[in-house]
Amino acid sequence: MIVVAGESLIDLVPDGAATALGPLVPRRGGGPYNTAVALGRLGADVAFCSRVSTDGFGAALMDGLHAAGVRTDLVQRGPEPTTLAVATVGADGSAGYGFYAEGTADRLFTLPERLPDGVRALSFGTLSLALEPGASAYEALLRREAGRGALTLLDPNIRPGLIPEAAAYRARFRRWLPYVSLLKLSEEDARWLGGTPEEWAAAGPAAVVLTRGAAGLTVYTPTLTASVPGVPVPVADTIGAGDTVNAALLHALANQSRDELAALGDDAWRDLLGYAAEAAALTCTRRGAEPPYATELRAVPGL
Repeated sequence: MIVVAGESLIDLVPDGAATALGPLVPRRGGGPYNTAVALGRLGADVAFCSRVSTDGFGAALMDGLHAAGVRTDLVQRGPEPTTLAVATVGADGSAGYGFYAEGTADRLFTLPERLPDGVRALSFGTLSLALEPGASAYEALLRREAGRGALTLLDPNIRPGLIPEAAAYRARFRRWLPYVSLLKLSEEDARWLGGTPEEWAAAGPAAVVLTRGAAGLTVYTPTLTASVPGVPVPVADTIGAGDTVNAALLHALANQSRDELAALGDDAWRDLLGYAAEAAALTCTRRGAEPPYATELRAVPGL
């Protein structure tokens, strides 16, 4: 089983004819939530670990998980409101966000006493590791499960406007790296964090995957660097594309140990990155975070 830990929220996305004042269409979202839904659509055995509001938006988020086949036994519920993210979409389809996250349900996540037997991999990232008090609980889960031998993926997915002390967050990020098997981040994340993939790979992760938008993906390990180009598609927006990359990589790698991940060769990585690039490209052809189903993609790369 794969566990995705982190926030869910509602994206308010401009419709095709939106002006600065709207109209805005509510869509299910949040980086970890999107990753869980994408894994479910790909056919993975996946569970979502979070705290979700009991309000109407929270009910819709739970419905989306169930529709994708995502287990919800690890979801905590609370009466606090659902986080809202107001998306702006540029002419090239790139997305920016403003957040309404004060006092919302996902910030009050608490560390579960234990995870079910059979958990092989976990995914972390985005707002959940930046906003307290929940951030410390998610960090504790990362450290605990990494110590038990689970494969861990971290996608920091930086939202600068929600990080009050940049230097403190950067230092904390570096303290996470020894507990991370696979670090995936965008070029924008890398510039904000102020390091290099080679530097981060040397600090703990078995591999670092850098997403480069339409230019494709690159992986860095202690022994190799490999890249694949992006898949050209008509772009509606880029919402959820990086989350789909997380899901595609985890779906293919969940049964690998950290040592096996470190030992993957050039051909295997190009196959994996190509699969992730194809999945992300399909997400970009749709408005909002709408990842593809397994039937829309070629077979999962065999390792």
